Amino acid sequence: MLKIEKLSVRYGGILALNEVDVEVKQGDSVLLVGSNGAGKSSLINTIIGLVPNAGGRIVFDGKDLSGVPCASRARLGIGYSPEGRRVFNSLTVTENILSGSLSIPMAEARKNLDWLLRTFPLLAERANQPANQLSGGEQQIVAIARAAVTMPKLLLLDEPFLGLAPVWIGRVSQAIRELIGRGTTILMTEQMARPALKLVDRAYVMRGGEIRRSGTVAEIRDEALTEEYL
Repeated sequence: MLKIEKLSVRYGGILALNEVDVEVKQGDSVLLVGSNGAGKSSLINTIIGLVPNAGGRIVFDGKDLSGVPCASRARLGIGYSPEGRRVFNSLTVTENILSGSLSIPMAEARKNLDWLLRTFPLLAERANQPANQLSGGEQQIVAIARAAVTMPKLLLLDEPFLGLAPVWIGRVSQAIRELIGRGTTILMTEQMARPALKLVDRAYVMRGGEIRRSGTVAEIRDEALTEEYL
């Protein structure tokens, strides 16, 4: 579904990604793990079109994304939950979720919203509450639901555990498991390897803008856990 080949990204004279290769097949759940500054968010931002690539290419669902703007990438079926949640504080929970549905018809968005409210009771309980009244963990579930409301072919989760207490890491993990169980293909980045590795089939270890190792969770667990503490 997603194939990244020899991808390089520069910020001015700084090389942020150096010939990165990543593949995510349909139905996969894949982790990009690495310490802060490893290049994880740069890779995600390049996939969604916020950052131009200096070399290589990104192919999604058979289509080369070179020159395809952000909004069009969303319409192709790429959902994105950003690092730091970035919910709209003045909007209610429901309004926040529906704000991510602009690329699909409203009838379809409402149907998907109904599934999200049934699956994640917190969203139904807080449906009419402004997002700025929620805890960080609650906001993270709202951000994931906003990214998932289109039921995208590929869901990108950038640092979903950032700043969360252990109890909320568990609840956010369960939300991600529900989406995986529905058949959603997921590519997530995370510094906290230990809980993230419990959610995925495969992982890539990143350091210094390069892929240092990849494989199944069993194959790369020790190195991924080492990266968590670097």
